[in-house]
Amino acid sequence: MSDVLRILGQGVAGSSKEWTNKAGRHLKAELKRVGVPYAELARRLTEMGIPETDTSVAAKINRGAFPAWFLFAVMKAVGLHTLRVED
Repeated sequence: MSDVLRILGQGVAGSSKEWTNKAGRHLKAELKRVGVPYAELARRLTEMGIPETDTSVAAKINRGAFPAWFLFAVMKAVGLHTLRVED
């Protein structure tokens, strides 16, 4: 099975809803792992020139359908250098 298919743990690529759910869960888990709550993330993003509030951050992450730039900005804000896509 290819790495892309292994990401969802299935033999098919999955629906966009599955990917959306996975993206939100993954980002939540990474934030928890590095110990950065939404309010702190919003503060860091705002300092980087990306105005956010804890509410707007929570909405994006809970929705799971955030743009790639948001993912990259979050990674930079919390010091993540790699994106792990395995379960």
